Amino acid sequence: MTSQEVRLESTVGGFTASGRLHTLSVWFILALRLMMGIAFFQSGLDKVLSGSFSAGGYLTGAVPNTGSPLAGLFVAMGETPWFVEFVNVAVPWGEILIGLGLLVGALTRLAAFWGAFMMLMFYFGNWDIAHGYINGDFAYMLVFLAVAAFGAGRILGLDAKLEQYEVNGQPLIDRYPWTRYLLG
Repeated sequence: MTSQEVRLESTVGGFTASGRLHTLSVWFILALRLMMGIAFFQSGLDKVLSGSFSAGGYLTGAVPNTGSPLAGLFVAMGETPWFVEFVNVAVPWGEILIGLGLLVGALTRLAAFWGAFMMLMFYFGNWDIAHGYINGDFAYMLVFLAVAAFGAGRILGLDAKLEQYEVNGQPLIDRYPWTRYLLG
């Protein structure tokens, strides 16, 4: 292994996968984080600025027509007024906050988790398996998970600084190990 490579290894369920990353990989990880940040920030901002985003019709009308295995759940959500009002705020502002978190690299794992969750919901809401089970929504979900797994917020992001912020003389990440699930 040269000084230009980083070795990765993980064991899950008795199976071990290993490989080597070239240091140029860091730029592609950063590009994935920024791409998803821009996409989500722009999507959320467009919804907020248009002032016309409403999830109700989509939940009760569009989703059942896709044949989604979760169509009944989406219809139930769409027929629950308080939930529709929640989604009308949570989707656009969630997209903006996820996008901002990814763009500046702050609370990156938290942002990526919620981005992956939203993409999972979009995957089932926009259900279309005419060309197979893998589509853009599913691929974006995996990109969010990769951003989280690689700790992309540490690459030219604020998470690198936040993790080292001292609390009673200790770096935040050492004092509160659970923050590793939010930062990185």
